[in-house]
Amino acid sequence: MVVITENMFPPGSAKDMGKAFLELPPLPDYITIRGPFFLSDPDMGIRSILIYECDRSKLADTLQVVADRVTNYFNVPGYTYSVNAWFEAQEALKMIGMA
Repeated sequence: MVVITENMFPPGSAKDMGKAFLELPPLPDYITIRGPFFLSDPDMGIRSILIYECDRSKLADTLQVVADRVTNYFNVPGYTYSVNAWFEAQEALKMIGMA
């Protein structure tokens, strides 16, 4: 399963975001990260996504780690974010009793 964060910030805050990113602690061994990937959006500024892969048994721990990471950006002007757990098809089917 994966936890996906989307971060949004104005271009003028890019250096502040970069500094905060470089100060993040390393991730635990049970999390694999993909990204960050960036997109310049004329309406929303800079958007980035990060994909954190984990075993289902570590979902609660992973969500806590991700929540702790996004708080590092709270002092960045204009920063907003979302954090969501996404299930693979097989996991979703189990949730509705079809697997």
